[in-house]
Order: sequence, then C-alpha cells, then structure tokens
Amino acid sequence: MKSSGKWWVLAIIVVVALAVLVPVLRKGEPTEPGVAVDQEQPAATVATKPTNKDTFVYATIGGGPDSLDGAYAYDNASGGIIYQLYDNLVQYDGENTDKFLPMLATEVPTIENGLISPDGKTYKFPLRKGVKFHNGNTLTPEDVAYTVQRLMLADPDGGPCWMLIEPLLGTMTIKDYAMQVAGVDDFDKVDAASLRKVAEDVKKAVTVDGDYVVFNLKNPYPPFMGILAHNSSWTAVMDKEWMIANGAWDGNVDTWVKWHNLAKEKMVAYDKANGTGPFVLKAWDKNNKQVILERFEDYWREPAKLKTVYVKYIDEYNTRKLMLEKGEADAIYVDPQYVEQVAQIAGVTTVTKPEVANRVALFNESIPVQGNPDVGSGKLDGNGIPSDFFADVHVRRAFAYSMDYDAVIDQVLVGLGKRIVGPIPSAVGFVNPDNPVYNFDLKKAEEEFKKAHNGQLWEKGFKMTISYNSGNEVRKTSAEIIEANVESLNPKFQIDVRPVEWATYLDNLRSGYTTMFFMGWIADFADAHNFVQPYMHSTGAFAGYMGQNFIDRAKQKYDALIDKGIKSLDPAERQEVYHELQKLSHEDVTAIWLYEALQPFAHRTWVKGFVKNPISPAQYDFYKVWVD
Repeated sequence: MKSSGKWWVLAIIVVVALAVLVPVLRKGEPTEPGVAVDQEQPAATVATKPTNKDTFVYATIGGGPDSLDGAYAYDNASGGIIYQLYDNLVQYDGENTDKFLPMLATEVPTIENGLISPDGKTYKFPLRKGVKFHNGNTLTPEDVAYTVQRLMLADPDGGPCWMLIEPLLGTMTIKDYAMQVAGVDDFDKVDAASLRKVAEDVKKAVTVDGDYVVFNLKNPYPPFMGILAHNSSWTAVMDKEWMIANGAWDGNVDTWVKWHNLAKEKMVAYDKANGTGPFVLKAWDKNNKQVILERFEDYWREPAKLKTVYVKYIDEYNTRKLMLEKGEADAIYVDPQYVEQVAQIAGVTTVTKPEVANRVALFNESIPVQGNPDVGSGKLDGNGIPSDFFADVHVRRAFAYSMDYDAVIDQVLVGLGKRIVGPIPSAVGFVNPDNPVYNFDLKKAEEEFKKAHNGQLWEKGFKMTISYNSGNEVRKTSAEIIEANVESLNPKFQIDVRPVEWATYLDNLRSGYTTMFFMGWIADFADAHNFVQPYMHSTGAFAGYMGQNFIDRAKQKYDALIDKGIKSLDPAERQEVYHELQKLSHEDVTAIWLYEALQPFAHRTWVKGFVKNPISPAQYDFYKVWVD
C-alpha cells in the first residue's frame, strides 16, 4: 500500500509555525465556548483604539451574498445581510433556540394566551402599529400575509420556501401541491383551474383578521414557531406596495405562475431591499466585493448605535488579519487553524460559540458531462468520470474510508470539533450515538475501489475536479486530504482541487455540474427534521445538487420515513424513525459525515454587545454591537 497522504498534516503545521512562530492548540485543549484567549503584548503596528466609533467593518470570506430576496436566499452570506435589513414577527431570545421574543408582533403566540388554537393548527399574531419601512410606508398585516403568500408561490428550486409550504399546505414544494390538486404527475400538466385553486389555498393559509395575521396550518407542526423566529430570508417581512410596484407578484391568483421559480437575478429583491430592519442597504458593491449598510433613523425600536457598517469579502486570510491588527477591521472571519495566531494580537478577543450545525461532503450521483470541465472526458476511460460515477455505492464508500476524520478535527480544527454519526447533530434530539460510522482506512478504501463499476474503475482509473468555496481553509484542506489519500492508492486516480467564489459555487451546485462538494448546514429550526429533510429527502435543499439517481433512491427509501417523522407527535415513534434514517444514511453512504464544530470569532476588544445565537445566519448582529 502506498503512502497514506499524511504529508498534508506536516505541511499545515510547518506553514503555521513559520508564519507566526506560535504553537497550535494541543489536542484536548480547545478554546472554551465564550472564553477569550489570552493575549500577548502589543506590537508596534497594532492599533490601540478605534478610528471611528460610528463605523463597523467586518472582513469575511465568500465574495458576497447570493441574493437579498427572501424567497431565494438560502445561505449564510445572504442571510447575514438580510438579517440586518428586515424584521420578522418573533425572534429567538438571545442565545436560546426554544424561547422567543416579540418583534413585529406584539406577543408571542401560545396556547395559554389563546393565540395558538388547542389543536395546534392556528397561530394568530397581533401586529405592532406605527412600524415604518425604509421608504416610509407603514407596516400593515397585509404586508405580512403577502410576504408569506408570495414566498410560497415563488418557491425557487432549492430555496427555503419549503419551510412554510410544508406546515401550511402539507407538501414540500408548491409544484407538489399543484400536482396534488390537479391529480397529475407532472407540473406542466396542471390545468389553469388547478393553478388558480393553488393560489386561493395559499391565500387561505395566511389571512388577515383586523390587526392580526393568522396562519392556518395543514397539520400540527411543533417547530413552526422556530421557523418564524429564524430571522433570515423566509421570515423577512416585505412591503407589499413596494414589491408590486417593482414588478413582483401582483396578488392575482390567475397569474402567479409567471413569478414562480424565477432565476435569482429576475427576482425583485435580488440586489435591493426595503425592510423594517435597523439598517438600510446603501450599496451592494459587487465589483469591490462589499456591502454597505446605514442606520435606519426611523427604526421602530431606538436607532442602532452604529451609523455605518461595511461588510468586506476578502478571501485572503493574511489580508483580513492585517486589517484587524491595524484597526481597519473591527472583526474578521477566522478559520479554526488560525485562532491561536489571531489571539496573539494585542487588543483582540477570540471566542468560540456553539452551533446547531454540521459539516459534510456530498456526492453528485448524476453529473451532467456535456460541457462540464470537472469531469474530464465524461467517461470511465482514465481521463474523466462518467455521469453515474458516484451512483455506485462502492465509490461513495471508498471516498468515505479515504477521509482522515481525526486529522481534520485535531489538526485543521485544532480540536474545535467532534465527529458526527449521521445527519443529525448532537444538539438536536433523536441522535443515535451507536450508529456506525466510516473511519479512515485506506485498505478498506482500496477494497471498495476494486469493486466499483464492476472492477473497471481500478483498472482504468479516473480524473475529476473537486471544488470548494474560496477562502474556506477548512474545506480546502478537507478536499486536499481526500485528494492525497485517494491518489495514494492508485497512480491512475487523479483529483484536482479547485477554489470557486461563493456565488459561483452555489450556481454550479444548482446547475448540477459539481462532482463532489463540501457543505454545511446550520439549523433553520432546532429539530431533527431540519437535518434529515435537506440531506435525505428527494425535495431537500441538496437533492438537486446530488442528482436524479439520489432523488430516485430518496423517493423509494427515505421520503416516507421523513414525512412520518415530522407528522408524529409521539417522541418514541419519532426516535424510531430518525434512528432508521441514520442507519440508512450509513448503509447507502448518502454523505461523508465530517464534524460539528465550535465557531470561532475574532474582534477587537472595543467591540461590545456581541451575542451569537447558535442558529442565526448573522455572524454579528449589528443592531446589538457597538464600538467603545
């Protein structure tokens, strides 16, 4: 057997040591959540005080948001900006994921206060009066109802709209609901009368009763309040008048299909915003890769302490670090392997916070080969890979055995993480701790490769590209581990690891052209359903990225179980369902389940008011922080 590819571990250690001359955190000594790392004496070039207390600069990675339209955006880069521009009806209380505070609603509905019906199917929200949108329009209950109705009907493929469609209509997509209404198996066959009924039913699902917005659920849905409390795209309340004036759905039940599943650039709020949130969008400067926010002076709470916020997208870590040192950035995104280095900067606080999240590698089991540079020849001939390369379970299993999980956690995450045993993270209920896992074993990887594609893969070899979003050093290194270990098994195995800017990365995923890809999932709501649905359901957020072969298997083996799990109110029954799904995920190798991690943050000590909810899309809540 050839070398295991361990060279990369030494390389990381050497590079870091030469660059900063400080030790990495030892195994077993991760930074404790919420605890600042000790600081050393200041260097001469390090800023000692902020230059402008009215301005906040956050330097992060990714190239910028994908979209600012709430019906489309389903990523943290987008959600983190939307969070600052819009309000929702209720929000999570601080760092809690099961306690809520009123926002645009004046009360949090409960059965006790009569705002949730005894059967759990009706939620009433009394709306706050006198709230202004950024353009000066006054918030009305009709704005809230329109926001949700428009979102459900828009329902772009792979977007977040399922979280409202499922509890309100009982299906995962509006297409599924339309086909159900029409009694057909193809959305293109749905007749005009059925399409009209779909829109009418959507309007019945969210109604206005005086000063109340009323949600009428199809069935009881325990995590529904958590869905509404997650202040991100799908909860961003929009101005009905402004949306229609700018070309969004006009409310007509006969024409809604014109606005269904639009490309992101054709959606009204793609690159502009008009919310009720604490900040106004001054600019989304795509050329200079920055978003500029300005304080909304008529905000219904008191105005933010910060006047201007700059979110700068800079993939180069050393540039972000230098900005932090000089005081040109008040906070930066930092990968775990650089936490200790950043902690040596005087006047910098480094903390870690828990996330309800996991990190994985996923396979595209039906890759388009025509015009796809990531698949080489598109054939199993040693110069490429065929469309069904990852449809063979032996290939998926071989890649799972080729990942050095412990090395990722100990050396790349410097201890700020732990293995996961399936799609459900430990912070969410119904995890089976005894679920089997794939451990790093190149002998077993070789055995699986020799079985793959009837033995032809080992004989002919392959050539492919694995991409990751640029600036994400953990994903880069994880991909390089796979590359090194797989290539060590057979000289005919060739893998190229390539960085791609975030928005392009997402576009490539949606097109289905990506071969194998690294992703993470931060909870939309703290329930096991929110992890099995995106990872394993045929209509899940990742299903389209994973290809038709995966979708077909999901329909056959996973969908019914997932639907049963969310509909059940019996904890014992739900546990049985989710344990079975975790078992099936292992057997079928639906993903390489990597780790869940503590999230590091690095900001100057003059940054005050930092609070991080474990499922919030925003790294920093600019309304709550200030510079002192």
